[in-house]
Amino acid sequence: MSELYIGLMSGTSIDGIDAGLVDFSDGKIQLIAFHYQPFSAELRQKIQHLSQPGQLILLTDYGSLDSQIGRLFGEAAKALLDNANIPASSIKAIGSHGQTVYHAPETDNGFSLQIGDPNRIAEITGITTVADFRRRDIAVGGQGAPLVPAFHQAVFNDVTQARVIVNIGGIANITVLNDKPVIGFDTGPGNGLMDWWCQENCNQPYDRNGNWAATGKPYPALLDALKDDDYFRLTPPKSTGKEYFSSAWLKQKLRLFNNLKPEDIQATLCQFSAETIADAIRQYAPDTLQTLVCGGGAHNGQLMTLLRKRLNMPVISTAEIGIDPDHVESIAFAWLARQTLNNLPGNLCSVTGASTPVVLGGIYPGKNGLS
Repeated sequence: MSELYIGLMSGTSIDGIDAGLVDFSDGKIQLIAFHYQPFSAELRQKIQHLSQPGQLILLTDYGSLDSQIGRLFGEAAKALLDNANIPASSIKAIGSHGQTVYHAPETDNGFSLQIGDPNRIAEITGITTVADFRRRDIAVGGQGAPLVPAFHQAVFNDVTQARVIVNIGGIANITVLNDKPVIGFDTGPGNGLMDWWCQENCNQPYDRNGNWAATGKPYPALLDALKDDDYFRLTPPKSTGKEYFSSAWLKQKLRLFNNLKPEDIQATLCQFSAETIADAIRQYAPDTLQTLVCGGGAHNGQLMTLLRKRLNMPVISTAEIGIDPDHVESIAFAWLARQTLNNLPGNLCSVTGASTPVVLGGIYPGKNGLS
């Protein structure tokens, strides 16, 4: 008998909604169907506005966007089911990550804020929805991120070899899978700064395959300036977001480099992401035999090339072991929803720094109550 869940995810790249239909029956994790629903340029701009550090936000704008994103998440789930020709009544629950607009666990009153009203998702679909996964971990002293390492351990662990899973979205994070307790943390920028610079200079939302970066030459002094940040000197557990590694952060770093060609800056940003990921792996997982890459960064050929040059091991996409790199996170949040409904913890204390494992998320019953 099928045990079906839906995972909904929009990451720090703010490109759109990933919706995955996952079957957990017979002790397996199998993706049945996938749907991607892109955001409009106008909506991306509104979300980015909310995410800017120090930005004054009207509560009417915040509330309206929370409702709009919730509606879009619900519609994405419905489109997924329609395309798969599966009734909503067959789905146990939806796990919705929402859209992060600010992540600040290290402040005096630490928090992580996602929008995408789960009440609307549950009402539109009629399916029990689990959401707001990060704040319970923060409530017990954790970073609230990354949360995917628990899922990575469940699906990617290989007792025959030490592995690192690299998830490259707007921010990059790693999961270390070896014979020790799992660790994982955000390494710093992934695609986010490259995306912003490409939009500013090429009027394109991202640098397809890293082709533009490949036309430039990294500038060593700028690379050193980018890497000279206290975040890279922190020890795990640690997490960050685009509100820290923001356009304002990059502009500040670029003040002394006014004469560089835009393509050379893009090349340097690509090198910056590759080096900070590779540095983290070499420092915290020196026994690694294989690196698996998921997220949008797996499609950036130039970034993958640079990673392979800096890591003395195979660096491959998760597609090569059967899971499309674009599908990993939606499957992960379906898995987290299942953990919650089964009253099982979804966090790893060795990753987030939480004082205790906890059941994550709030539950919003569907039209037939909790199934």
